[in-house]
Amino acid sequence: MQLPIRAIWVFHVAAKAGSISKAAEELNVTPSAVSQQIQALEVQLGTSLMVKVGRHIALTEAGERYFESITDGIEGIADATNLIRGFRSILTLNIRATPTLSNKWLLPRLASFLDGHPDIEVRLDGTNEPTDFSRELVDLEIRHGDGRWPGLFVEGLAEESFLPVCAPSLAAAASLAAEEIARHRLIHSLKSQAQWTRWFPLAGVTPAERWRKVLFDRSHMAIDAAVNGMGIALESTLMTEHELDSGLLVCPLASPPELRLVTQWIVCPRDHLRHKKVRVFLEWLRQERDAWQRRWSAPEAARTPAAP
Repeated sequence: MQLPIRAIWVFHVAAKAGSISKAAEELNVTPSAVSQQIQALEVQLGTSLMVKVGRHIALTEAGERYFESITDGIEGIADATNLIRGFRSILTLNIRATPTLSNKWLLPRLASFLDGHPDIEVRLDGTNEPTDFSRELVDLEIRHGDGRWPGLFVEGLAEESFLPVCAPSLAAAASLAAEEIARHRLIHSLKSQAQWTRWFPLAGVTPAERWRKVLFDRSHMAIDAAVNGMGIALESTLMTEHELDSGLLVCPLASPPELRLVTQWIVCPRDHLRHKKVRVFLEWLRQERDAWQRRWSAPEAARTPAAP
């Protein structure tokens, strides 16, 4: 049987777009032409692939399976065709992440992803504003919060350990007792889920009713303030990896109480996971996360320096 290549391609475009009209615009044909091609494909396959839901379309169970089966093959054909034509196929991956994670953890690692995937261009948007995936062109987000966003794919990035940290000029590593912490100026990250009021009871300390403090609405500002000797910050090993490795920051307690939280979450609509560029970035992100977790679960003396 001759393969209905044109109809298969039209179905793939419409499934990715989630709309007949958007597919028609991309293919430069009329919406009725798109519908006819899909209907012809359904006749050949003997099953329904799509149904209308308002102005959009939804895949049936058979349509979902068919789309997943053909996507890698179609994208491979497109890449091969562009290569023969003399063009390098370029995909743009739109990532949104919190400013601190973008600067302190993601950016230092991003070159390895770009080097491994030269066909993907990354646009990184550093903001705390949650994505409206129905209106914004964002493929995947790393979002700060509690992980409760119904209807989306959600996966915790990593469990973070929160420690008091300061410049060694302010207090040497392991030089303070827990009750001495509040005698210093305390740096607060207002949007952090780990606050000093939560840490003190874990340390068995009752601080004075008032203490010296300075407040920032971004963790990367709090970290930089601590590096500059402004006070002691309560920050995570995920965000302060470079500063702890380089000695710019130290933990002034010998045995700080454990405060472990997942505060950063990988988030996207589930249908975005069909896209190869999202899948390869997610796989890379998990590998980087796992390497970070192995490193920070090892004894301090056995850790190798983080990659620049």
